[in-house]
Amino acid sequence: MPFAGRPLASALVVYAASCVAIMVLWAAAALVPFLAANLGAFVTLIFLYFPYAAVRRRGEDLGDYGFSLRPLGRGLAFAGGVLVVIFPLFLVGFVAYYRTVCAPGQTETLAALAPPGLCHRFLGWAGLAHPRVGIDFWEQALTQVVVVAVPEELFFRGYLLARLEEAFPPRRRFLGGGVGLGLVLAAALFAVAHVLVDFDPRRLAVFFPGLLFGWMRSATGSILAGSVVHAASNLYIDALHRTFFRWCAREDNHERSRPETTFCAFMAFPAWGARGGGGLR
Repeated sequence: MPFAGRPLASALVVYAASCVAIMVLWAAAALVPFLAANLGAFVTLIFLYFPYAAVRRRGEDLGDYGFSLRPLGRGLAFAGGVLVVIFPLFLVGFVAYYRTVCAPGQTETLAALAPPGLCHRFLGWAGLAHPRVGIDFWEQALTQVVVVAVPEELFFRGYLLARLEEAFPPRRRFLGGGVGLGLVLAAALFAVAHVLVDFDPRRLAVFFPGLLFGWMRSATGSILAGSVVHAASNLYIDALHRTFFRWCAREDNHERSRPETTFCAFMAFPAWGARGGGGLR
């Protein structure tokens, strides 16, 4: 790779090539049923292959880019600490957000921040009386870890962030994690990649968790903490939608229509962003 010795150029080339490959796959999936049925697996392969190939060309190992469980204790401690702090705050913000945008007589501008047809199904805090997860929760959890969290964390926080911090070393650190231009750029590229899937600008909101995941990668030297929090957050969002929206509760009877299924899977709260198809979530 001619840009191997130039970290910024190398990172951008790998990023651009991966985005183009995913966009081609996404377009081809509309024409090829096999691709459509296995799109997530192909996107996962892209996120694994491109950093692997780039690292091998440099004569390095993926372990040098955080693809390791070590340090196990520090990684799990950071993941657990973040979840304990973020999840309760997010729950309050999630309900407050929908109570605001779904309030009767709300302006069209604010009401448009919720997916169409969603607000009349919102239960408010009453939904918390019957918390729910999907009947296929463990299958979802495995998918979130293997197909979504680990590949994305390896690509965006393992390889991309490492190269960007090579180009722009962090000038400040917080609890050991670098805070600087490299972290911001990696989070921005993470957000843009999500938008390229279906050009929904709400997906730019994943910039914020991108900052958090990147900081954890820098603080621990591993993608473990980010992968745990990434997967847990997606599962948490899904559980919140099933709990606080009326039609999500009907899944066990398989009564939901196709539009309702789409709404139930949609993550509209701006602090974390919308969930996408394939491996971009």
